[in-house]
Amino acid sequence: MERERALALLREHLKDDRLVKHCLASEAIMKALAARLGEDPETWGLAGLLHDIDFEATRDTPERHTLVAAELLAHEGVPEEVITAIEEHNADAIGIQRASKLGIALASAETLTGLVVAVALVMPDKKLASVKPKSVIKRMKEKDFARAVNRDIIRECERIGLGLEDFVTLSVAAMQAAAGELGL
Repeated sequence: MERERALALLREHLKDDRLVKHCLASEAIMKALAARLGEDPETWGLAGLLHDIDFEATRDTPERHTLVAAELLAHEGVPEEVITAIEEHNADAIGIQRASKLGIALASAETLTGLVVAVALVMPDKKLASVKPKSVIKRMKEKDFARAVNRDIIRECERIGLGLEDFVTLSVAAMQAAAGELGL
């Protein structure tokens, strides 16, 4: 699936601009991860872009989140490895294991976006450009900061061969490169 078609499909199913921006941030990180790990940036980016396509429809039923997406995306011809990764990012709620490299990367990346945005929003200028990786890592240790962000899922980056510091550095840089599209 071409990115333009994927983005149009995403915007068709998500009306909340914040959710769309979350997906764009996830896409940016996933492309950077793919490049770093010798994977296909387009495939990994597609997983990041589409991972929450069903979120508005399944917000109140987390056990259905990603399953509705899987059906929709299979009908659209999205590769099975992308669909599996999308399901795996919600593994706990749907009762499966997060096992694929792509699924682990997606879960870590999409979770980290929330923490990076939260750090940006406490900066005086509220810009991603002001965010330093060490600030994100420091804030990870503060339980009361961005409480909804699951630090354990972020740390799963180690399962794909990246230490936390490297993962955060790569992710912050990827989000900064997409700051215009993210509005930060």
